[in-house]
Amino acid sequence: MSAVSPIIERGTAASRVAGTGVAAIIVLLAIAPQFLSAGAVDRMTALFIYVILAAMWNALAGFGGLVSVGQQVFFGLGAYFAIRLANAGLNPFISLFVSAVIVGMVSWPISLFMLRLKNGEFAIGMWVIAALTHLLVNLDRLIQGETGTSLISLNVYDASTRRVTVYWLALAAMTALLAILFGLLRGSTGAAIRAIRDNEDAAASVGVRVTGTKRLLFVLAAFGIGVAGALWLATAITFQPKTYFSVQWTAYMVFMVLVGGIGTFEGAILGALLFFLIETWFGSTGVWYLVGLGATALVFSLLLPRGLWGTLEERLGWRLLSVGYRVKPPVNAMDTTGEITSLGQTTTSREKA
Repeated sequence: MSAVSPIIERGTAASRVAGTGVAAIIVLLAIAPQFLSAGAVDRMTALFIYVILAAMWNALAGFGGLVSVGQQVFFGLGAYFAIRLANAGLNPFISLFVSAVIVGMVSWPISLFMLRLKNGEFAIGMWVIAALTHLLVNLDRLIQGETGTSLISLNVYDASTRRVTVYWLALAAMTALLAILFGLLRGSTGAAIRAIRDNEDAAASVGVRVTGTKRLLFVLAAFGIGVAGALWLATAITFQPKTYFSVQWTAYMVFMVLVGGIGTFEGAILGALLFFLIETWFGSTGVWYLVGLGATALVFSLLLPRGLWGTLEERLGWRLLSVGYRVKPPVNAMDTTGEITSLGQTTTSREKA
């Protein structure tokens, strides 16, 4: 039989249809406030923020291999800097995104020493950074310790105008961040990120700038989570450090990514949607809601370690928003007698970085 080259596949007909579907959904979401109640607008805003959180943690841990339990530091700083900027006289809506830029800038020096740590040391080190930052924010007289303060400059806007504006800002931020992340992961930088996750030494041996690539991902994740923190402040108005710097935010990120499918672009979005539905239906049950989240995460860890989307992708070959390549054996090949032979009918394909 003559040698036949394998098929290297990225985009599929399904992925092209999915891209069109995503664009249509975004358009529908943009006009949705005209038809939704005030409560529904608030809940959808929360969903957009959850998607941002899940996507950023998944990028850091799922694609980059940098598992952190301290990402709440950037969530809290996003809200804190928004409070500070608005208090200094900046328009409160503008301050939401300027604060995220500042968070990204702050994350750069943090990365200089945090990225020297590996595995569990990095995870715990980030939690320590979050705890120390929480204490420092408490010292700010404007914040008044755990008493907190409010983004009072938003009160000059009509409640309905404020609600819809924050909704559109959250939708725009989610769309932009997902687009940036998708483009980054599909390019050469994305391949480098996954190579570093799999084996840093091997990646460095083929010319990958390991530290610089990890720092880029770290700063992007910090910026995105900073945006989420600032947007959450705009929906809640009040700021209490113990709420925004709580480890529960990272726990939510981990839950969403674990259930949806770590290391898959679609998984983070699916996980955020599932978490949103669980919170909507069972959030009022108090401590049992948290117990249920923990039990669900445990079940998924044991039975579906790749999460919902990862399992569907593995078993059914679904690839809607693919950021990597898949190598498949050729469907047909001509043998030396001129007879057509079917190849690879029982061979499963794998996503490659």
